[in-house]
Order: sequence, then C-alpha cells, then structure tokens
Amino acid sequence: MEFQVLNQSGKEDSKMQFPEAIFSENYNFDLVHQFISSYISNSHQNTKGQKNRAAVRGGGRKPWRQKGTGRARAGTIRSPIWRSGGVTFAHVFKPSKKKKVNKKMYRSALRSILSRLVNEERLIIINNLEINEPPKTSEVRNLLLNLNLSKAVFVLHERNKNFEIASHNLFEVKIQTINSINPLELINADKVVFTVPAIKSLEEVL
Repeated sequence: MEFQVLNQSGKEDSKMQFPEAIFSENYNFDLVHQFISSYISNSHQNTKGQKNRAAVRGGGRKPWRQKGTGRARAGTIRSPIWRSGGVTFAHVFKPSKKKKVNKKMYRSALRSILSRLVNEERLIIINNLEINEPPKTSEVRNLLLNLNLSKAVFVLHERNKNFEIASHNLFEVKIQTINSINPLELINADKVVFTVPAIKSLEEVL
C-alpha cells in the first residue's frame, strides 16, 4: 500500500510503501483489550498506602479522663475522627504481580492498533521533524496548523530535544519514540503523526 508523505508545511512531499505486515492485520478487539489491560496494570506503581488507627504512631494514652470534663469521651488521639488520626477504611499496600505480555502478543496487538489507525485515516506520515535553535513553541503551533491538527500524538525514531522543549507547554501535543510507545495514547488520539524513519524502525520491530 502506497502512503502519502507530507512535509512540515503540510504539502505532499513523496509516497512510501506502507509495511504490508501492519496494514494487512485485522483488528483483534480481544487481543488489544488484553494488551491494554496488562499495560495499565503494569503501569501502576503500587506504592500508595494509608494507615489505619493501629498503624498511626502515638495515641497510647487516653487524652482525658472518662467522666467529669464535660467533653465527649475519647480513648485515643488516633481515632479516625481526630485530626492526624488513622483512616477508617485504609487502603493497605499490597504489591501486585506484573502481568506478562510476550513478544508475539505485543507485536500483534501493536500491528492491530496501527492497522485500525490507517483504516480510520487517523495516521499521518511526515518526511522529517526539525525544530530550529533555539526551540520555540510557535514553531510547533505552526506545524499543527500546517497539518490541520488541533491535537496529536507524535511518534519519532528517537528523542528530539528541541521538539520536546518547544512543545512542553502544549497539552494537546504528546511525544513518543519507537522504544517507548504508549498504546493507550495511540488508541485515544485524534491523529497520530509518524516520521518516515519511525515507520522504517517500526517495520523492523514488528
């Protein structure tokens, strides 16, 4: 399949042969769902936990005597209704096992996602991505205007420091590399922009 390649001005530059292995892949909903679920689960840090009244330090002494003070009775300052007390239904940290995603499953799921992007005309290929020195946000804004995009995910062959700096303040622009593809962002993206070197590297990986 021949795919139209654009330049940074949004004009037609040349045509390239899109990898047949990706384009011919049928969208496998069950496989992609399993892949995304595993990806999200493995992304959790599992480091957050809360303390119940038993785990909070202190509070061993009764704050005041049971009767005669006129105040409500209290047995510990670590009660959940007290400031700095324990949490009533505390979430206890339990390390979870990582879900395994083997290479065959990973490659097939990625091909399936990319194939859907192509079929839904959400994938754009540009010949190269160059940001002048010093990097300016206006250059990235002009790039989006030239490509007629409001927001997009850019997938590059390798890190582009100038592009990262220039797009740092643009929440509608997300950057990925071939070695750090986020499948969730690809699925949810309005448009995904690949560079020609990224497509060639992707063909080797998948």
